[in-house]
Amino acid sequence: MTSATMRQAKGAGRGEGYWMVVFAASLLGVVGSLNVIEGIAAIARSHVFIGNARYVIGDLRAWGWVVLILGVLQLAAMLGVLAGNQIARWFGVAVIGVNAIAQMFFLPGYPLWSLMIFAVDVVALWGLCAYGSRENVTA
Repeated sequence: MTSATMRQAKGAGRGEGYWMVVFAASLLGVVGSLNVIEGIAAIARSHVFIGNARYVIGDLRAWGWVVLILGVLQLAAMLGVLAGNQIARWFGVAVIGVNAIAQMFFLPGYPLWSLMIFAVDVVALWGLCAYGSRENVTA
């Protein structure tokens, strides 16, 4: 078999970026789930977070609500991206971007966790932006 034949057999009608978009959607779901858990913990003022942290805007409970809402939106975007909707992909890009910024504001509460979520946001953002075009997903 030639490499072109192998490529057609492996791809099964999907573009080269299909699995990267699935991976980015999976990251979107993982980060969304973690944000929901983190938001609930922050709203309940769990002892996981730094006690006397000073936030630029608001307090721990306010950022808990922000992170909780972003987590729910990320889970909704993940479902849309997995369904192949291009509008959901762009919505996912927007939600990931806003979450990356929100994690920088949430940094005083749990620095290492916020930096880890920020890094995963960047990878998911790259996957959706670089490989999520219509030609890559449906070709």
